[in-house]
Amino acid sequence: MSIYLYWGDDDFAMERAVATLRQQYLDPAWADFNYSKITADQIDAVIQGLNLAVTPPFGAGCRFVWLAETTLCQRCPESLLIELERTIPVLPEETVLLFTTSSKPDGRLKSTKLLQNHAEIREFSTIPPWSTDQIARQVRQAAADLNVKLTPGAVSLLTESVGNHSRQLYSELEKLRLYAGNSQRPLDETAVADLITTSTQSSLQLATAIRLGDTAKALSLVRDLLNRNEPALRIVQTLVGYFRTRLWVKLMLEAGERNDREIARLAEVNNPKQIYFLQQEVKPIPLAALLQALPMLLELEFRLKSGADTLETLQVKVIELCQLYDKAR
Repeated sequence: MSIYLYWGDDDFAMERAVATLRQQYLDPAWADFNYSKITADQIDAVIQGLNLAVTPPFGAGCRFVWLAETTLCQRCPESLLIELERTIPVLPEETVLLFTTSSKPDGRLKSTKLLQNHAEIREFSTIPPWSTDQIARQVRQAAADLNVKLTPGAVSLLTESVGNHSRQLYSELEKLRLYAGNSQRPLDETAVADLITTSTQSSLQLATAIRLGDTAKALSLVRDLLNRNEPALRIVQTLVGYFRTRLWVKLMLEAGERNDREIARLAEVNNPKQIYFLQQEVKPIPLAALLQALPMLLELEFRLKSGADTLETLQVKVIELCQLYDKAR
């Protein structure tokens, strides 16, 4: 038997992983007989799934039972836990049981602990848009999955252009794969720039424009982001993460801390090698400006959650932030 628990809010990445599992375990000729997807809105969904899971497969391949958007790891009645504990040890060797949920499993629940002991658990959470090193890793992994060779410059351009949108990333890489054909030469940033749909309006670019005090560009980016239906609170979340990271780096720089790993830990930067570049970035910025930015962004978040006009509120606060950093330069 094979048991999997996939969780997270990146639907596209999870769908790809599920498709890979199905391809791995199901015989195409017998898939109609051996594949079952049970959604949480069905009555006794988990019981249905467990009953199917103990049934040996027909013909070749495995039996594949998928309990989609299950609440098993958020709440689990005692009777259901007993059924799980009884069933899991007796699942046939040819059974694949998959649980998926967009919510993080509650580690305190006995059902979660049971699955931790028996299941392979994978997280599919959307990468924070300000975590460019994680996004770059995702780009490299996706390129490897599709056998698309990229230069470091091309990886950087895709990271900036696509951001944390995994669906768009794979769409762009598919185009690049077709363009490359049988060529073994890595595609460079020029080829990538000619082929991909560049999302020049990103929340990270807005953060950079604010840091540089470029009011005109920042206001243009705000309007473009909203026109692309980017949620205002997500924009604010990116800005908060961006300036909080730089505040920590600046604080450690002024405190005389020289250990890049320690700075990275406190600033929540996954790659310590990125600290050097962040230090160069924040050197000319007064600490006071970075300290003022976060309360201003929290005020912006409060106003948006209170129902203030989205465009006007963002524009006013972005102007104030740009003026803050322009004066600090």
